[in-house]
Amino acid sequence: MQAIESEVYQGQFGTFTVTDRDRQSVVIYRSALMVAAVSFGVGTIAALWQLTQSDSVSSNVLDLITFLYITFSIGLGIALATIHIYMAVLHRALQAFWVIGSVSAIGCSVYYHQPIGLIVYDHPITILGIGFTFAALTGIFFKEAFCFNRFETKILTFLVPALLLGHLTNLLPQNIEASLLAIWAGLFLVFAIRKAIQAIPPDLGDKSVFEYLKNQK
Repeated sequence: MQAIESEVYQGQFGTFTVTDRDRQSVVIYRSALMVAAVSFGVGTIAALWQLTQSDSVSSNVLDLITFLYITFSIGLGIALATIHIYMAVLHRALQAFWVIGSVSAIGCSVYYHQPIGLIVYDHPITILGIGFTFAALTGIFFKEAFCFNRFETKILTFLVPALLLGHLTNLLPQNIEASLLAIWAGLFLVFAIRKAIQAIPPDLGDKSVFEYLKNQK
């Protein structure tokens, strides 16, 4: 298969090209976001549907949610590895948040011997550790809101921490939490779909800026 000819763009600090490798990194980023969004959405639907049928969630659904959470977390980790952010410190911080959240989820699972969904629901204090994963996700939403002015990421930037803090402090009634979770899942999927059909070059940013920052070091 013949490679697509590199395109040349004028950046702030000179010209740069968009190569096949650049395109591939964007495709991986967007695919990872889609995996994360779909996993999160299906897990949310499963949990909320089960709760409408009874006051508790069956073990089969809890196992499904655990699997979907793992898939979501892996997708998010890949997205954080391939996202293009000018500020290297911020990029590394978001990746560190993901690591802290992942280690906390594993540690809580070992300590409580419960599925991850039940742990977060029954022990809100665990959000102080597991919540770092969602802080990393919020960082992506903030970056996308700032760069592309997307309405869904603007809402999610505030909704995600509000829901987590509300659950942590037990200030939100269960029906409000369920509604906010459903909105989160829906907007996350909207975001992933819109990213999938967006032109590729804007997701790369100005490569001349990355080169300039690299040379400054």
